[in-house]
Amino acid sequence: MTTIQIELPDATAQAAREAGLLTAPALERLLNEAIRRRQAADALLSIADRVAAAGIPPMSMEEINAEVKAARAERKQRAGGH
Repeated sequence: MTTIQIELPDATAQAAREAGLLTAPALERLLNEAIRRRQAADALLSIADRVAAAGIPPMSMEEINAEVKAARAERKQRAGGH
């Protein structure tokens, strides 16, 4: 187990305390979520770098929206069995 000491502005510490965020479980949850977000961002950036290196042209917003719509329809069909 590691002990960490941090300095926060009084207002931030008070607001965090009142929100129940200064407990060990809450801080662990916040840090784990931040780590997952950072890893996801790093993975996306890595993919973007590989796409750029491969010379794949960027998609238009219309193409992106069509892909999202198709993925959602496929997910809906799998979930509902329709």
